[in-house]
Amino acid sequence: MAMGVVDLTRQLIRNACVNDGSAASGNEARNAELLGSELEGRGCDIQVYEPLPGRTSLVARIDGTDPGAPALCYLGHTDVVPANPDTWTRDPFGAELIDGEIWGRGAIDMLNLAAAMSVAFRRLAESGFRPRGSLILAAVADEEALGGHGAGWLAEHAAPDVAADYVITETGGVPIDTPSGRRLPVILSEKGNCWSRIRIHGAGGHGSMPLRTDNAIVTAAELIRRLAACRPAATISDSWRQCVEAMAMPADLTAALLDPGRIEEACDTLADLGLARQAYSSTHLTIAPTIVHGGTKTNVIPDQVDLDLDIRTLPGQQEADIRNLVVELAGNLADRIEILAMRLDLASESPTGTPLWSALDNMASRFHPGSRVMPFLGVGASDARFFRRQGSVAYGFGMFSDRIGIGEYLTMYHGDDERVDVASLQMSAEMFEALAREFLS
Repeated sequence: MAMGVVDLTRQLIRNACVNDGSAASGNEARNAELLGSELEGRGCDIQVYEPLPGRTSLVARIDGTDPGAPALCYLGHTDVVPANPDTWTRDPFGAELIDGEIWGRGAIDMLNLAAAMSVAFRRLAESGFRPRGSLILAAVADEEALGGHGAGWLAEHAAPDVAADYVITETGGVPIDTPSGRRLPVILSEKGNCWSRIRIHGAGGHGSMPLRTDNAIVTAAELIRRLAACRPAATISDSWRQCVEAMAMPADLTAALLDPGRIEEACDTLADLGLARQAYSSTHLTIAPTIVHGGTKTNVIPDQVDLDLDIRTLPGQQEADIRNLVVELAGNLADRIEILAMRLDLASESPTGTPLWSALDNMASRFHPGSRVMPFLGVGASDARFFRRQGSVAYGFGMFSDRIGIGEYLTMYHGDDERVDVASLQMSAEMFEALAREFLS
């Protein structure tokens, strides 16, 4: 018997397809097999792709009757980031259902929407749905490590199988109540990502004689401090301006969030931590030191340390700009560092005013009467960028209840105690089914 969206979400979480960034992690084959079993025999075409053992993506499609009609792709990823059970209130892979909420890693990023898309797709296939334009469901691996074994691989090696005029992926759709009415954000752009590794050089020695040694860990600590303290100048983009204006916040706060000279202070004082983080990251290049590799033995002064950085860029910023900034921040330590890896994946954006934008606006008013969609910036990377490069219009959108506010949602991504409410799962599944019926007919 086919699973409903709640049970499917819980099982996807329990499969624990944890992507730690290594090629051998993820094991998304477990979730691909689960989704395949839910779709098999339902009247749709199913293909699987496995560029590496266990790194499986599934693509299902319902072919349209008109080859010239626009195709729509529901794009979900089936991997999740690691979780530390010691800092969670509940087992991050237990998928417990407590008071109408499912707790677990991936509950909002993005096994919830992957499950909702899959259930909607299955219902459509079972009903004999024959759209004018094709409907594609892509449940992909490796999004949490930038998609090289998932959507990126498909775009390079199986592009015709996933080609679509329009794409919907994570996340969007969490209601925001404004003085002008309820607004549902649509993720239409995302920052560039520039994951980097820097090596800090020192000189080895005996741990019992640290005086006047060149300890690479000590140098790395100072470099980390400088990088973490970096506050580049703000850039107010048209997308950010549209987003802030759509939220219709108090006039003084709106003015501050749109003023390059005042936005940093506004972010530092905002009571809503999720909004503060979103506002700052939407308007600034960010550098987050995330992993340190160094040292060999307790009594050996380390002669080198490798530092991993998660750098996110704004439109127009180039790799040379990032290299120059890192060297500038290193200052007098610049001759002690070596950039081992740095590759910028440029920012991407889709326009508003498209037929899909209008369709999402209709969905917003259907599920939240009187509401409208609004543009929103994605400060992290998603698989949408691979499709935008191929000419697709790609948005992030789901349909959520008002049980969990936008600020709380934003702090749960890759954080502790991630959870989603049952009503949001059911609304998303219903919305994806209704959208396909209306947009592709």
